[in-house]
Amino acid sequence: MSDNYNDRDPFGSDYRNNSDQYHTDYSSDHYDDNRQEETNSLNYSGGSYTYTSENSVKNKKTKKPFFVLKCIAGVIALVILGTGTVQVYKFLNETRDELAEYSGGPSKSVAKNSEPAEVKEEEPIPSLIELASRSDAKPLPDIVDSIMPSVVGVASTFEFEQQQSFSMWGWNTMPQTQQLRGTGTGFIISDDGYIVTNAHVVYDEEYNAGEAIEVSVLFSDETEHEATIIAYDPETDIAVLKVDETGLKPAVLGDSDELRVGELVIAVGNPLGFDLFGTVTSGIVSALNRKIDINEKKMNLIQTDAAINSGNSGGPLLNSCGQVIGINSAKMSSSYSSNYASVEGLCFAIPMKEAKVIIDDLINYRYVTGRPQIGINTNDISEAQSRYFDIPVGVLVRTVQAGSAADIAGLEVGDVIIDIEGEPVTTAQELNEVKNKYKAGDTITLTISRQGKDIKVKLTLQERKYTRVGQAVPFEDDSKISEN
Repeated sequence: MSDNYNDRDPFGSDYRNNSDQYHTDYSSDHYDDNRQEETNSLNYSGGSYTYTSENSVKNKKTKKPFFVLKCIAGVIALVILGTGTVQVYKFLNETRDELAEYSGGPSKSVAKNSEPAEVKEEEPIPSLIELASRSDAKPLPDIVDSIMPSVVGVASTFEFEQQQSFSMWGWNTMPQTQQLRGTGTGFIISDDGYIVTNAHVVYDEEYNAGEAIEVSVLFSDETEHEATIIAYDPETDIAVLKVDETGLKPAVLGDSDELRVGELVIAVGNPLGFDLFGTVTSGIVSALNRKIDINEKKMNLIQTDAAINSGNSGGPLLNSCGQVIGINSAKMSSSYSSNYASVEGLCFAIPMKEAKVIIDDLINYRYVTGRPQIGINTNDISEAQSRYFDIPVGVLVRTVQAGSAADIAGLEVGDVIIDIEGEPVTTAQELNEVKNKYKAGDTITLTISRQGKDIKVKLTLQERKYTRVGQAVPFEDDSKISEN
């Protein structure tokens, strides 16, 4: 039975032996109708084996396209997710930076691969002293150490007569001789004892005391020495003293023409007496070439806000290199000369370049050379006096020195000077201001009123030789308004 079955079995040995040919024929579709029918019946009667084989092929062909699509969809999803995450991160990061900037704080976001920013050290802001100092400036303590041995205190004793005094017995009309002591400052200019100070330190005009009867000098080592007055010039407020000492340390003199407004300056002196000997103050140059009237004298001065008080007069004003570029002279008050200042920070010094010429003349000649002189004493004629005496407003000639330029030119007592070199004058101060524009030997023209007539007079100026108080003092009247 099995044999018969095997003879009919399509899976018999013939089939199995030709299985390779079958598959080749099937795969290449080269088969006949009988084989096709056999195959169909095989598919049906082969049950599970044949059926299963065909479905497996179909499933494989069907699932492969779906798998590829899923992979592509997954990649697309990952790309979308990644891109979205990056954008969200950037958005949050930018929002945080904007909030930090709005709040004024620094942003904390730092890129991982970014290098740390290079931190630049900020240069320190220079101080006011550094900004005001010269390029070759020295430290202030070194300047003070260098100048202090050259600074001295000057004590002057004046003697004057008080015309009347009051006591318990009434008014005493007998003149009373009294003494007045004043202090100032000076500085050494030579190793053999020449010292510069202000003229008003050794010559008093306020009490009509004149020249000091005694002058002493206090050095920085607290030794005291008597001093001799060599000469002084009230117009420029400069005086020269001398002590019999050698080996002294002179101050270094500088050029005041090199000063600039805003430059640092240092003042050294003895404010209010020797108890504050060697006081150092500093400030800046507030102005240059200030034309200031002090005690009816027009002076060309350096203005500074370095503190200069009573007792500082005659002390040195230094630049930031330690050179003396000025002589401390005055402090602005309601009346300039008053010790009770109503304002602060307005102090004045004589420029050293102008002072050098005066100092040299005072040492060598005992007076300032080259100054012009007419040779008269004068009084001012006010408008009220002009109407009363029926004379023009101007400068009245009170006395004429014999042999002077005025005497040679023919001026007379009673003449009224109303014009000099084409410029009208009404006071002796105005007359002197114009006259001092010229030098000794120059010829000028004066217009005078004499007995109701105007006359022009040519006059050749002479050199004025100043005579110290205590000797003959020509051309000085009681009212202190004189033209010498």
